[in-house]
Amino acid sequence: MTMKFLTPIPFLALAMSGCATMDEASSGSMGQEAVGTANLLRGDGTQVGTIQLMREGGELVVAGSLSNLPAGSHGFHLHTTGRCDAPDFQSAGGHLNPYDRAHGKLDPQGKHLGDLDNITVSASGTVTVRQTVGSDTAMDLARIFDTDGTSVMVHSGPDDYRTDPSGDAGSRIACGVMRRTT
Repeated sequence: MTMKFLTPIPFLALAMSGCATMDEASSGSMGQEAVGTANLLRGDGTQVGTIQLMREGGELVVAGSLSNLPAGSHGFHLHTTGRCDAPDFQSAGGHLNPYDRAHGKLDPQGKHLGDLDNITVSASGTVTVRQTVGSDTAMDLARIFDTDGTSVMVHSGPDDYRTDPSGDAGSRIACGVMRRTT
C-alpha cells in the first residue's frame, strides 16, 4: 500500500495567508484605531445599532451597522451636544459646526464638521455605514469630545446638502451619544 502526503510548504503558505503581522495586530485592524462609540436608539427606546469613530490612515471615519430604521434615504450627522433625550432628541442641538461654516457639501461655504452623507436604509430596515468625518487632527477630536460631547443622529428624511443650518432632513428618529474609548 502506498501512502501519499501533502507537501507542507503550500499548506503552510495557505494557513499563513490570512495572518496579520505583529505590527498590524498591535496597531488595530490594519491601521484602524477606535476612538469613540455611540449606541443609537429610537425615540421609543428601540436599539438601532452602534457607530464607531475611528482613526484610519490620517482621517476620522464613522462606521457601523444600523437596523430597525424605516427604508429610504436619511440624513446622518454629528450633532453639537452629547445628549439624546427622547422622544425628539432636540437636546442634541444642531449640527457639529465648530468652524462656523454654512451647511452642506453643496454650499460653497460649507460644510459643518458634523455634515455627513445620507444613508440609504434597505427594505429590511438595515444599513452599513462607513463615512469620512474629517482629517485626523487633534483639533477635530477635541471638538468632537469637548465638554458637552457630540451625538450621532439619523433624521427622518434625506439631507439636501445645502439648506442652512440643517439640510431640511426632517425630524430626528435615532440618536446616540459618542463616548470616547481611548
